[in-house]
Amino acid sequence: MGVGQISGCNDTGMFRSWDPDNNYIYGPGTTQVYDNPIRYTMDTPNYTAPELVYQTQRILLQKRGVKHYNTTCDQQSQAQISSDATLPSNHCHRFTLQEVKTATNEFNDNCCIGIGGFGKVYKGYMDNATTTVAIKRLNLSSSQGLREFVTEILLLSSLRHVRLVSLIEYCEDDGEMVLVYEYMAHGTLQEHLYSTNKPLLSWKRRLDICIGAAKGLHYLHSCEKRAIIHWDVKSTNILLDENWVANVFDFGLSKLGSKDPLKTHVVTAVKCSFGYIDPEYCGTKQLTEKSDVYSFGVVLFEVLCARPAVVQCASDEHVSLAERAKSCHQKGTLQEIIDPKLRGQIAPGCLRKFGEVASSCMHEEGRERPAMEEEVWGLQFALNYKNGHETISQNK
Repeated sequence: MGVGQISGCNDTGMFRSWDPDNNYIYGPGTTQVYDNPIRYTMDTPNYTAPELVYQTQRILLQKRGVKHYNTTCDQQSQAQISSDATLPSNHCHRFTLQEVKTATNEFNDNCCIGIGGFGKVYKGYMDNATTTVAIKRLNLSSSQGLREFVTEILLLSSLRHVRLVSLIEYCEDDGEMVLVYEYMAHGTLQEHLYSTNKPLLSWKRRLDICIGAAKGLHYLHSCEKRAIIHWDVKSTNILLDENWVANVFDFGLSKLGSKDPLKTHVVTAVKCSFGYIDPEYCGTKQLTEKSDVYSFGVVLFEVLCARPAVVQCASDEHVSLAERAKSCHQKGTLQEIIDPKLRGQIAPGCLRKFGEVASSCMHEEGRERPAMEEEVWGLQFALNYKNGHETISQNK
């Protein structure tokens, strides 16, 4: 680094600890005008973050008494953070709180379509009611918050893929934190699998959804500079649009892989949802892309069996779907636990291949699990097997 200013698009300071940056938040080296980027000098540490991150922290320090937190970003995302600390106009807009309130009829509960760890999700209308959107509003008492809010903005403002839910706008105004996404008409994958009155998903449609989600995760894992680890893969974070196309959602817990090619993991605290968490991670606290692969394997068995990742029995014991499904696959009895509504729809060869793909995701050792690209190919093979079986059946 040299003396002078550097634009946000060239900055490499994302997902770093802010503890050492206090002097660059309030002390020498920062401009008193928050709209301007940080002035970098020879003494500026290489973990200094983009100005948008500091501006967000300043506001929250004043309004909520937040001291510090860890967040991430990287040059690989090519986030074009402009000098006024807004995100690029061609990717993600910053809207006012009044515009968001208008879109949701003042956050009317009749517009609420879901509730998660972050807060409530509303269906809203923008652009003179011509655009339908999903609006996620932070519950200030939520365990999630500023860290996840900033992570989603910095990450999704620069990522665009047909298998990822796009972030359209965000709002950080008057103490409110709101994220605005493209609307997914058919909701979450989970709500079509169990505890629902919604129409049955055919086996072919389920395979297409699994392939789409796998492609989205493969995209994240294969980013050019550093892999992105989703770290919260589950059936409620796979959304379905009006054409039943699967989109990966919720990047608040996402992490960037290591910069060091010789270091294949990052160390982080436990955040992943119960029932989906990688058992190898539980012992090592070392997070890799293969942790996502394990969670995805659980989702595959959810799709096949139409059962939650963890089932509570009458004895108050919790039964893991992953363990039961792996056991049935090893014994050759997987057909005993598949969704009863699918019986007769799945050819034996297709079921065998799908079981192999799902079980391979859940090896105890991450290095034995396939990459997401291999999962895509395996699932497509299962789909082709099903299509071939149907063709043969029709010709008989």
